[in-house]
Amino acid sequence: MGLLDRLPIPKPTGAQLLISVLIAGIGWYSGQTLSQVDQDLRIMYTEYTLGATDLAHISADTMRYRNTIIRALEADSEKDFERITESLPVQRAKIQHAIDRYAAAGLRVSRSGRSEPEDIESVRRSLDQYFSAASTTVQLLTQEWTANSPAEREALRRKAEEHASDNAGPKMIQVSLALDHLLDTVADVAKDMRDEGTKTIQASSMTLVGGSFFIALLNLFLGQRRKPVDDDSDAADDLPSGTTGREHVDGPSVTPIPSETH
Repeated sequence: MGLLDRLPIPKPTGAQLLISVLIAGIGWYSGQTLSQVDQDLRIMYTEYTLGATDLAHISADTMRYRNTIIRALEADSEKDFERITESLPVQRAKIQHAIDRYAAAGLRVSRSGRSEPEDIESVRRSLDQYFSAASTTVQLLTQEWTANSPAEREALRRKAEEHASDNAGPKMIQVSLALDHLLDTVADVAKDMRDEGTKTIQASSMTLVGGSFFIALLNLFLGQRRKPVDDDSDAADDLPSGTTGREHVDGPSVTPIPSETH
């Protein structure tokens, strides 16, 4: 026989099984709750902290695109103009890629009604309008450098400057406003997730504490109910072998002595 076979393994009572099930259930519930909170924290970091950083980069890249257009307006030669504007497609693709990457994340609606899907579409529309206006400015500047006369060149330059100021400028402001509104929505949704996580942790803590007190009281109650039975068993074990409890109380039995017959 092995060592485990020689060890006495007591059979658990119904009360012990009940308490064990309660402890396991509370532990499982607490583990599931903490796992959900951990998942929410990861989402907040990957989709909101990093997402807000991407949005800030989009705003900076859009301003850089705008500054490139202004530098193209101030170019002194066609060669400088081409050198300056050759980076515009790359800058535009970078901005659109950042928007697509953010839109691919799990977009949500806050409890106050602010919608990330609607705001990201608003940013897309404002960017498309701005890029369209900026492309018109670049086309006018390209025509300027291919004009046949100085008067035509001057007229095209003036038209490009007016378009950049009166048309592309306001659309750039709309892009900034749309990005600011989206950032406010992101902050609102992140606040909702933080509040939900806080409530979940508080509910889990109260359940854990309340369950612990309940199990402790249940253990004391069941222990009190088992105690009289255990005391009787211990008293029975203290009696000599072959002696009943009644004999132990009444004292030793006396055998009657038969009378002598004469």
